[in-house]
Amino acid sequence: MKDFIVVLSKYVRPYKTYLFGSLFFNLLSAVLNVFSFLSLIPMLQLLFGIDKQIYTQVAWNDPDLSMKDILVNNMYYYTTMLMEQYGAATTLMLIGIFLIITTFLKTGSYFASAAIMVPMRTGIVRDIRNAVYRKIISLPLSFFSEERKGDIIARMSGDVAEIENSVTGSLEMLIKNPILIVCYMGVLIYWSWQLTLFTIVVLPLLIWAMSAIGRKLKHKSLTAQTKWSDTMAQLEETLGGMRIIKAFTAEQKMIKRFENVTDDYRSLMNRVQIRQSSAHPVSEFLGTVLIVLVLWYGGTLIFADNSPIDAPNFIYYMVILYSIIQPLKDFSKASYNIPKGMASVERVNKILLAENTIHEPAEPQEITGLNERIEFRNVSFSYNGKVPVLRQINIEVKKGETIAIVGQSGSGKSTLVDLLPRYHDVTAGEILVDGKDVRSLRIASLRSIIGNVNQDAILFNDSFYNNITFGVENATMEQVVEAARTANAHEFIMESENGYDTLVGDRGCRLSGGQRQRISIARAILKNPDILILDEATSALDTESERLVQDALNKLMSTRTTIAIAHRLSTIRNANEIYVLHEGSIVERGTHEELIKKDGYYKKLHDMQQL
Repeated sequence: MKDFIVVLSKYVRPYKTYLFGSLFFNLLSAVLNVFSFLSLIPMLQLLFGIDKQIYTQVAWNDPDLSMKDILVNNMYYYTTMLMEQYGAATTLMLIGIFLIITTFLKTGSYFASAAIMVPMRTGIVRDIRNAVYRKIISLPLSFFSEERKGDIIARMSGDVAEIENSVTGSLEMLIKNPILIVCYMGVLIYWSWQLTLFTIVVLPLLIWAMSAIGRKLKHKSLTAQTKWSDTMAQLEETLGGMRIIKAFTAEQKMIKRFENVTDDYRSLMNRVQIRQSSAHPVSEFLGTVLIVLVLWYGGTLIFADNSPIDAPNFIYYMVILYSIIQPLKDFSKASYNIPKGMASVERVNKILLAENTIHEPAEPQEITGLNERIEFRNVSFSYNGKVPVLRQINIEVKKGETIAIVGQSGSGKSTLVDLLPRYHDVTAGEILVDGKDVRSLRIASLRSIIGNVNQDAILFNDSFYNNITFGVENATMEQVVEAARTANAHEFIMESENGYDTLVGDRGCRLSGGQRQRISIARAILKNPDILILDEATSALDTESERLVQDALNKLMSTRTTIAIAHRLSTIRNANEIYVLHEGSIVERGTHEELIKKDGYYKKLHDMQQL
């Protein structure tokens, strides 16, 4: 419950106007409900001749009578007057009209209290979803290497939906029911404190019995939501690996894996929902037990000498007591729903409370471009703080130069270039841009002067135009076309059905590898960064595509400071300096010709590619 209150206090605050409105209409509904029953029962007592007493009007400020006695007496008196003047049938009709009006006002107030909560509920869910997305965007890349994408999607969809259904769905009950219970309980105490004392003694035992069933629901729901994440992860892997699944005729294997996960999820959900379904029948049964016990005790009071309550008042007492049962049932329902939803809150909080290790400096410095050089000084890095990925790296890149980093897979090349834009922070040493440690610069300012072209050209399911202008504000059509021409992409763009407005498909699936890469190069050209990072930009291309892409890259690199990672050594022959990385350390450095003459590790790589 503490976690539930924390969630509410965090997300309800912007909607406190709706909250107060709901409180007002719920209070009005409760008062109207009490008043309608209070007026109905004594009237019917007289109407059908149950009560033969002759009533006279009593002053509302009579000091010898309680307000309850005055109210009941005068209602009896007014009913007698109506019957004498208009007859029993007309009086019955007037009572019916009165009841219709009070019921209309009561149900209207209840509707208003429920309707006013809708913007609050949907707003809270929207805020949670937006908060999760903002957090996902802000987290470092290391977070996503440890989490499955399907699991993150499941938390964003299924878990947030469960919070909406269970937690915010219970919010209305938690606002309405305390008001109803307090109002009804106040009337019960005022009407007969003896009966109410008996009710208060019995009620906690029944509430405890109601809540006992839901105590394990949170744990079971957490396990079930984890299985739902497994289901989403399987689906995400299937969609991403469909070509391999079909190529290896592994459809039945994947179907079997997916069915095993969904069977486990179904089994867990069976137990969760069966336990949840028991809420209504259990609360119904226990409510009936409460009514029977109070009936028995009330009967003994009426049959006794000097009874503190008479039969008509006892009937009204039972009506109000029965009215208090429904709010208690709703509390019982909330006691099932909230733990179920809090299991999802825990999973969502794993994202919201995840630590972002890439911190903005307290007093960040701005940078608008590269004026002198980039330096890696004694840089070391480890993902887990135990196994080193990079060791004592020292590199200097002067403005306008192109350096290349080569080495076998897993030597730390991509990790090294990821340290410059602070996708990760160095474990030891420092990276300097014009003498300023990158950790002292504003992150957005630093990344604004760096452009990336990666091996896997990441495009969005949008038009050519929007993919090229991604992250660049106020770009003109002429600038976009010029960037596409420079990247050798304009011709195939214009050959598509809608030109620059043509959609490229999911992750650019409607394009070839070379076309995707040229669009990503056009994007980098339009950004016009001072520093360019090329991460094996041509390694996955055929010869013709590589020629077009390499030509585009040469145009892009000509006026920029470039750090290039390459498997194909032919693409970096003209680099000002080549650094050979082996098991996280620089083992050789020099120009292409110098490294060939050294007859070392680079020469072996070169000879293997020549073969």
